[in-house]
Amino acid sequence: MKSAMRPVKPPRRLPPKKPSSTNQKDPVGVYCRVRPLSPPDQECCIEVINESLLQLHPPDGCKVNRNGEYKETQYSFKQVFGTQVTQNELFDVVSKPLVEDLIRAKNGLLFTYGVTGSGKTHTMTGSPGDGGLLPRCLSMIFNSIGNFQAKRYVFKPDEKNGMDVQNEVDALLERQKKEIQPQVIPRTPMSRQRMDPEFADMINIQEHCKVEDVDEDSVYSVFVSYIEIYNNYIYDLLEEIPLDPIKPKWNTPGRNADFIPPQSRILREDLNHNMYVAGCTEVEVKSTEEAFDVFWKGQKRRRIANTQLNRESSRSHSVFIIKLAQAPLDADGDNILQEREQITLSQLSLVDLAGSERTNRTKAEGNRLREAGNINQSLMTLRTCIEVLRENQLCGTNKMVPYRDSKLTHLFKNYFDGEGKVRMIVCVNPKADDYEESLQVMRFAEMTQEVEVARPVDKPICGLTPGRRYRNQAFKEELTRRLEDRGGPINGGDAEDQAVVEILIQSFPPLPSCELLDANDDQTLPKLIEVLEKRRRIRQMMAEEFNKNVCTFRAMLQDLNGVVTAKENFAQGKMTEKDKMIASQKSEIDRLDKKIKTLEYKIDILEKTTTIYEDEKRTMQQDLDNHQHKLQRQLSDKRRLEARLQGMMTDNAMKWEKECERRVAAKQIEMQNKLWVKDEKLKQLKAIVTETKSDKPERPPREKDREPRGDVFKTRGGGQSVQFTDIETLRQQSPPSGGRKRRSSPSNQPPQAETTDSEWTDVETRCSVAVEMRAGSNLGPGYEHHAMSKRRRP
Repeated sequence: MKSAMRPVKPPRRLPPKKPSSTNQKDPVGVYCRVRPLSPPDQECCIEVINESLLQLHPPDGCKVNRNGEYKETQYSFKQVFGTQVTQNELFDVVSKPLVEDLIRAKNGLLFTYGVTGSGKTHTMTGSPGDGGLLPRCLSMIFNSIGNFQAKRYVFKPDEKNGMDVQNEVDALLERQKKEIQPQVIPRTPMSRQRMDPEFADMINIQEHCKVEDVDEDSVYSVFVSYIEIYNNYIYDLLEEIPLDPIKPKWNTPGRNADFIPPQSRILREDLNHNMYVAGCTEVEVKSTEEAFDVFWKGQKRRRIANTQLNRESSRSHSVFIIKLAQAPLDADGDNILQEREQITLSQLSLVDLAGSERTNRTKAEGNRLREAGNINQSLMTLRTCIEVLRENQLCGTNKMVPYRDSKLTHLFKNYFDGEGKVRMIVCVNPKADDYEESLQVMRFAEMTQEVEVARPVDKPICGLTPGRRYRNQAFKEELTRRLEDRGGPINGGDAEDQAVVEILIQSFPPLPSCELLDANDDQTLPKLIEVLEKRRRIRQMMAEEFNKNVCTFRAMLQDLNGVVTAKENFAQGKMTEKDKMIASQKSEIDRLDKKIKTLEYKIDILEKTTTIYEDEKRTMQQDLDNHQHKLQRQLSDKRRLEARLQGMMTDNAMKWEKECERRVAAKQIEMQNKLWVKDEKLKQLKAIVTETKSDKPERPPREKDREPRGDVFKTRGGGQSVQFTDIETLRQQSPPSGGRKRRSSPSNQPPQAETTDSEWTDVETRCSVAVEMRAGSNLGPGYEHHAMSKRRRP
């Protein structure tokens, strides 16, 4: 267990797993677009460093960090678009690859993300005269498939996120049936109608962008749907509420208290485990104008409101889905292949997310406050899903991603699981007031870039001969030309037959008059016989010519049949070779698949073993860190104890050294005093011996009125010592007359004054003075005498 003093280290990130060749992954493409300041003299907190780097710096008056300094942060994106970028440049980089994938039967998801008022709706929809990403995507789609579109109602949605195909007769009956019914959504090309002036400039795109390698042997049809996610409920913006002719304003919002809102939709899962909105209206469109007209009708029903930060703030997440159905032509290249399994569906979802906002800035109340709470909750769920996906991919965990916590994430869970490419455009407003919100958006975008999405599989090959559409058209044109060269078509209809009969009649010689006026007339009948004979010969010649032409045409047909048969045989041989090659390639692919599965199984085992070893290594490293920490702590304690003991030993050694020096000094002084005393005694004794007794002075009297005083101290050995604080002077007094022998002739000598120390000459007095010491001396007995001048004998 780690000590509390040591900070807990975050778990080490494992290196991301390398994708296998059959399941490659691409990171989520995150782009950033900076909105121009309005007005331009505002304080700016965002600076574009280069094409992929952006820097945020706190504005004036912003709270500083813990260190008391302003901290500038930089964030990198796949590409950063500055304030001068055009809609076309943004489309070429971000949306054009998604449209190309849509034509190639791959899905795509593009959504705009940012705070309210950062330009998300402008980026997606555009403005008059400058269309956004959505109209440009529609224009590119119809520019690419315009010549290969199927007739209306050939493709029919099955209400289960699938598509059925109908033959020409059923499609014709369906068209006639729909034409009789009242039109809810206009189904005629918008080029024949007057376009809505509100969006006429948005779809007038000058750049005619198209996909070059479109499959020419397939037919296409485009279906669009438009939904919104409001307060975590899904609503169909294209749903038409029937009007009551008696009460035309019965269900008008804001005009009737009994207004019934449109019914919310539910999410379901189809047979391929893809999520879709059940019962959502799907409108088949045939042109950019028609598709954008449908979008604009739904856009008017979208929920917007006026807030303190945005005059037209989106209160819901809008999702515009473009679904492309495609199916191959039959072997003749004339009609669509009537097989449901050959139908391929792909869709492009364009999502305009509602802006995250703070209620203390928007001053939201009531319904606006509830809407803001649901918006922020759904965006927080999106952030949580991204975090869990990122953790699962980086750390190798298998946590459940909470897609179901929000309708937004639940609808697009398939994209993050590998149904198509995911692109995100982060829109930011560089004004200083949005600094805190922009900082959170940048952190979310930086985390999103680390999530990888599996690449979608390619469209399966139908197996028919490519180029059959144009070969069939060329064959028809050549056949028509040859028939025209030989008199036109054979079975051209009743009008053509009548024209041929008239030409034949005009080529015959006219019949003469057959009226016989005289019985002897021998000219009329011979003339008639001659004319009829000529007609017979002409008819015979024409019949022979016709038979000759028939034989020639039959020979040509036989030659053509021979050529076609030879080509068919050659194509069949090629097909057989291709089938053999495909079979061999399939066997090789199966072998490689088995090998790949075996290698993947081994890789999984190795990864699991590596994970176990990494866990054991991490555990052992933690134990090692704990032991090292304990050893370091014990070593530091030992060093502190050693330093403490060393200090104590040093102090004791200094004390004892001082004590020894003091005792040695005291002992030396004591010995010197003893030696001095002995020297004095010897000197005095010598003086006494050499002196006469007549010179003996009187002993001065002792002063008994002063009592010696001193202090008592305890010694280190447990005893006591006395330090005198006063001086006691001992003086010799003369003995009484009867006690000692007086000096000779005392009466003859003059009276003496008080005896001084210099006048002490008798042996007793000098011995007593020499032996006695001043009390209270710190230097030992007799030390004071060294500083005193020697006494002189009188």
